[in-house]
Amino acid sequence: MTGISASSGPRRRVGVFGGSFNPIHFGHLLVADEVCEALALERVLFVPAARPPHKPAAQLADARHRFEMTALAVRERPGFEVSDVELRRAGPSYTVDTLTALGRAGEDLILIIGSETFLDVLGWKEPERLGRLARLAVVPRDGTPFDPAAPAVQKVLSGLGLPEFTRVPAGAAQATLPPGPLLVHAASLPISGSDLRRRVREGRSLAYRLPTSVAAYIREHGLYRTAS
Repeated sequence: MTGISASSGPRRRVGVFGGSFNPIHFGHLLVADEVCEALALERVLFVPAARPPHKPAAQLADARHRFEMTALAVRERPGFEVSDVELRRAGPSYTVDTLTALGRAGEDLILIIGSETFLDVLGWKEPERLGRLARLAVVPRDGTPFDPAAPAVQKVLSGLGLPEFTRVPAGAAQATLPPGPLLVHAASLPISGSDLRRRVREGRSLAYRLPTSVAAYIREHGLYRTAS
């Protein structure tokens, strides 16, 4: 486990993008692509949660199905990979355990999370360790206000023992990154997993919302046909 401490020689930047991916869709992929470009990441690891501690298991497709759908979705983008680290670990899928398992010499882990998720981070397992294991890259959702100076945001930063955010604009890759948490502005799409699951139940189109390979997998395995 390396965390983000200094070391000799160039360090590889690796994004860690976790989620239930139930199912993965173009909204996830676009955010990951924009953050990858803005932060000049060498690769992005998509990490499907086997047992998300804050989501009822009844609402989720089997973890292996969600892993396979994620693998299909990322296979055509160089630098995008899927990790089964949480599927191989028993018990709830805690981010702090995942970052510990993923840490390697010569790599800086950058945890990619949405701004709404960031506001809940203090309720996670051992949140004070997150800033030592990875740098946080927080992505505000389009249309949702996120003021880094707001008391709720400042409370989370204080609880994590982190300094103020540094804003990173979308577009040109950042050759160097400042220490501390990053606020990355990236394009997003108004697509949700709940809407996609409802569309499957209602026999409606999934076109232009997720990769065709993922839609085919959902049909082949009969996923999401009944309400959870």
